[in-house]
Amino acid sequence: MIKAAPLPVPLAHAVAGACLLMAHAATLAQAADDGAMREVIVTATRTAKAVDKIPGAVSVITQRELEAQYLVADDPSAALAAYIPGYAPSRQKMTSTGESMRGRATLILLDGVPQSNPLRAGMREGYFADTAIIERIEVINGASAIQGMGATGGIVNYITKTPRTEGTTVTVNARTASQLRHDNVDWKTGLTVAHKAGDFDLLAYASVQARGMGYDGSGRLLGIDAVQGDTMDTEGSDLFLKMGRNFGEQRVQLTVNRFKFDGDGDYRTVPADFAAGIPTSSAPGTPPGAPPRNDVTTASLEYRHNALFGGAFSAQLFSQDFSSLYGATNTATFQDIRLAPLGTFYDQSEIVADKYGAKLTYVRPDLLVAGLEATVGVDHLHDRSRQQLAGTGRTWVPTLDFTSTAPFLQLEYEIGPVTVRGGVRHESADLKVDTYTTLAAYGSRLVQGGERSFSKNVRNLGAIWRFAPGWSAFASSAEGFGLPDVGLVLRGVNRPGQSVAQLFSLEPVVTRNNEVGVNWRGALGNIGASAYDSRSKLGTVLRINSQGIGVLDRVPTTVRGWEVSGELRANKALSAFGSYARTMGKTAATAGAPMDLALGARSQGPDKLVLGANWQPVAGTQLRLQATRLGDRDINLGRTVGTSNLEEHFRGYTLADLAATFDTRYGKFGIGVENLTDRQYIGYYPQSASFKEPVSYFAGRGRTLSASVARTF
Repeated sequence: MIKAAPLPVPLAHAVAGACLLMAHAATLAQAADDGAMREVIVTATRTAKAVDKIPGAVSVITQRELEAQYLVADDPSAALAAYIPGYAPSRQKMTSTGESMRGRATLILLDGVPQSNPLRAGMREGYFADTAIIERIEVINGASAIQGMGATGGIVNYITKTPRTEGTTVTVNARTASQLRHDNVDWKTGLTVAHKAGDFDLLAYASVQARGMGYDGSGRLLGIDAVQGDTMDTEGSDLFLKMGRNFGEQRVQLTVNRFKFDGDGDYRTVPADFAAGIPTSSAPGTPPGAPPRNDVTTASLEYRHNALFGGAFSAQLFSQDFSSLYGATNTATFQDIRLAPLGTFYDQSEIVADKYGAKLTYVRPDLLVAGLEATVGVDHLHDRSRQQLAGTGRTWVPTLDFTSTAPFLQLEYEIGPVTVRGGVRHESADLKVDTYTTLAAYGSRLVQGGERSFSKNVRNLGAIWRFAPGWSAFASSAEGFGLPDVGLVLRGVNRPGQSVAQLFSLEPVVTRNNEVGVNWRGALGNIGASAYDSRSKLGTVLRINSQGIGVLDRVPTTVRGWEVSGELRANKALSAFGSYARTMGKTAATAGAPMDLALGARSQGPDKLVLGANWQPVAGTQLRLQATRLGDRDINLGRTVGTSNLEEHFRGYTLADLAATFDTRYGKFGIGVENLTDRQYIGYYPQSASFKEPVSYFAGRGRTLSASVARTF
């Protein structure tokens, strides 16, 4: 049973009241004001399309919204959780375990370049670029294969900034955050050079940052995740360059970003005391080994021709070099009597994933008949991933050499107020694995390498009907696909005489998402609502057994849910926004068993309500107040699978944030307050996880003050 709790916090009631009042005012004013709304265009569908011509739940997080959220907390996952109804709560850590979208995996892109690592999902893909270079975020909710594998829950495409104004500007920006204690000051400063001269444009950005520790609502030091990685006690840097030139209808553009985020290693973890109700904390000290880090370089070369044989052609060559180091631990998995007495040896793992590929797309409108548009293309991806033990060079996951080629065809026909879209993508993939030897903890087994492959067609079909000015309704059925975490299977082999061909089938996780929805966009705001049914006949569920080891099961999964979101403007100075998402995931204990188990916190988030208001008291000033309520969740009472306990309990909580920005002659200033009421709480995933460890029972941040300034010359 899943229970959604009411809003007990007075501040949340106040925000809700403001939303209702403004919604009522907007309704009364609608008849008198039906002016045109600026058309919203997205590119995550491979072509530039207005959202009211795409059959699906598609949205854009604007730069204004991102600035307000990043002022409160410089946390990419927190921004997604605030603006995407079906996105699970942020863990406030470098690792993103449990941060799912509609109960499934999210494909994260930077200007169309994949950042996710499905072959060995180390849950570190959330920190790959400085938030200051992001112009907007385009979101496709629900399964999709339009951008390749990994989007069984949806697509999040971060779009970087591009100069729009002629001339050269230099912008200096700085942000600091603190809880007014000596060891918890965060700061970041960056320099942006933007230049546009006719057909040429360039944007360069460089930043450095450092983050201190944090405190919970009770004034206790937050627990630092010294193994999986934390955002506290860290330092980072970013170098970004984007340059392009137009040649009439053609454009060439180069984008390069280098992001580093490293732990400082100045604090050690203090285990939780469950009996006393004390969460995991920290104390000054040096953990063993090198601190965790992320090191990501993304590069893209793009060419576009907007008038090629009556259509538009685009080509993108890309690469991504990803490396994530995890903290040292003396876990039983890393022990080897040849290196040290059992239980005394510390080592740390490192995931390295290098990708390169190409995307070719050609869009031809009015093909043969007026209103018929064809989009054809082909994608190629090469992903080479491995996981090693950095301290000793031992192989934990052998090199996984993955190659995929996927031609696709998408047709769209527009007749009056109706647009029908449908397409197919043929995915042909091959995975090569070298012969390797498992760790001593698994018996030092020699596993014979080999090759596995699959070929699969994934389809989509949908229609949208613009039945009245500003109103549209859609129905869609789309498939997305991903791969099981192959590395997790390969590293745990503990029987002799095994080979890659015996261990797993490279059968993709194909998810079909059926969805219906209705949207309204007008001069007074926008509202959208949708209901979906997402099914995988052969899904993946990771279950933690009694030894704390993850076991990957291939079982069917179903996620049903509904979402509503919108913003209503009472007048030019005052608006209210909100969203609600209910997610209901089910799975089976084994293949063929009844679908009577709820998906756990690792797979899906709780019911979530977000309410807020924007107020512009005077020109150049913007105030934003928002509250987020996570509902209670009690699932799988008394249920187990093998030695894995599946029972989970979560007591929900309400958090409120405040952000204010001021444009002055001296620059743009901002003030933010995270967790306005200084609420003491345990995060969703640490609280829900059925296997609780004293070193990872983390509380969330207490009240945190932040300030920012940006000055353009």
